[in-house]
Amino acid sequence: MLQHFLTGLELDQTKILKLLKLAQNIKNQPQEYANALTGKSIVTLYEKPSLRTRLSFDIGINKLGGHAVYLDQQNGAMGNRESVKDFALNISAWADGLVARVNHHSTLNTLAEHASIPVVNSLCNLYHPCQALADFLTLQEVHGDVSQLKLAYLGEGNNVTHSLMLLAATLGTDFVAVCPKGHSPDAQIVKQAEQIAAANGASVLISDRVEAAVGANALYADTWVSMGNNACLEQVKQTFMPYQINAALLQQTGASTVLHCQPAHREYEITSEVMDGKNSKIIQQAENRMHAQNALLVSLLNPNYV
Repeated sequence: MLQHFLTGLELDQTKILKLLKLAQNIKNQPQEYANALTGKSIVTLYEKPSLRTRLSFDIGINKLGGHAVYLDQQNGAMGNRESVKDFALNISAWADGLVARVNHHSTLNTLAEHASIPVVNSLCNLYHPCQALADFLTLQEVHGDVSQLKLAYLGEGNNVTHSLMLLAATLGTDFVAVCPKGHSPDAQIVKQAEQIAAANGASVLISDRVEAAVGANALYADTWVSMGNNACLEQVKQTFMPYQINAALLQQTGASTVLHCQPAHREYEITSEVMDGKNSKIIQQAENRMHAQNALLVSLLNPNYV
């Protein structure tokens, strides 16, 4: 049984497809899963601010009959007031699961090492695997078989890019990351994704040329300035503006679907015309955070429902 979900690589293609099917079932027939987490308490721990992650986990856990316990830095920063190890040991004594949104992936590794309950990565500096699950649930709803797709990400190579790229590789989706020079994804994670993609009949391409996105079925944007970066959007605008998702880029690439993990900065990485247009599946994508995460939690905490 899956113990932790830290990078997304804990699941192979068969298990991911099974998880996405469960997510679709939970979305379509929520009443059948209303008691899936009855009696379960899940701590949701945050070192970073959140809208979608917090609400989708809190409300999602409630819809499954479980109890979400919100823990933020007002209770003492992990590693300062007490060690990360002691956080894990103490939370394990009471809770059934731990969902952690942290600054550093090393924190998750320490939590998982010492916790006796499942640990889920709800965001760190290297990965955002729950977001990627929601992204591919959305692509599956819109397009069907995702192994037939080409997905193009434009902007800063970051944690979202990494998880999107790794999941695309695992599911056999051709993936392109179009990033300005000096802003590409982590080279080691790219190499890992390339190897996984090759085994699944897919490709991974990193480019600084927007033309690399031509032929994509879907375009994906994220903020140009990742959380924790002190730069402002105006400072990086000149570098990133050529990578904006707008009507002209949609026409140039031929893409029929637009995704954005949000928060979105309208008229920077994406125009309002596109974000609010017929090609946008961004709110559907945001809703699917809850369904994908619920499927993950059910798989971890009550596999009898799977």
